[in-house]
Amino acid sequence: MSKDEIKIKVRNFGFYYGAVKVLSDIGMDIKKNSITAIIGPSGCGKSTFLRTFNRMNELLPSTRVEGEVIIDDVDIYKDNIDVVDLRKRIGMVFQRPNPFPKTIYENVTFGPRLHKKYSKSQLDSIVEDSLKRSALWDEVKHKLNTNAMDLSGGQQQRLCIARLLAVNPEIILMDEPASALDPISTQKIEDLIDELKENYTIIIVTHNMQQAARVSQKAAFFLTEKIGEPALLIEYGDTNKIFTNPGDKRTEDYITGRFG
Repeated sequence: MSKDEIKIKVRNFGFYYGAVKVLSDIGMDIKKNSITAIIGPSGCGKSTFLRTFNRMNELLPSTRVEGEVIIDDVDIYKDNIDVVDLRKRIGMVFQRPNPFPKTIYENVTFGPRLHKKYSKSQLDSIVEDSLKRSALWDEVKHKLNTNAMDLSGGQQQRLCIARLLAVNPEIILMDEPASALDPISTQKIEDLIDELKENYTIIIVTHNMQQAARVSQKAAFFLTEKIGEPALLIEYGDTNKIFTNPGDKRTEDYITGRFG
């Protein structure tokens, strides 16, 4: 891929919890406006790797990194990086929906109000736009002042996506975003993810092989080969190739269900 297409470059990246190294020598280029799936068995560092992009891991004690994570040609682990601004640019959707116990309207406007003073009409516009982009507007436009906790699980997850879209991120991280949802809600989330890639760079962790194959253009297979050893990036490439003609026997074994 050309230099202009690359949004994120990861180079010789390693991650430690205390003295324990959990990720080792990770390297990849992630394209703008694309969906990259991170796959691998439980406990192989997928979520840890995902949280390196918004530096959420450092909220835990005794963590450190080595190597580089470069977004738009800037190493985000340099000392002069504004982490608050970084996290505004990189939104995150978690495994379980986590709306605030506030109204739908207040959930969507929470982020914008933190960063800037808006008029009521501006906030109204942000709410409508964000809910439309998260495919939720038609379902909630007449009940914006009801409690978000009254929504279904799938609606809550789309509300969480609307909440992050309201602050105009560039990158969206998704950690098993549909694992707690029923099949119909899962389908809506997958359709939404596919639409969002037109404007956002998306990285998704999923245990669901079919989901990874359906939604992503690139896939990265992580594996911890022995207990106590750090996870490695075994293979990274076009999703279609990873799933139909993997270059590494370990990838093939995982995808075909021989382990993991």
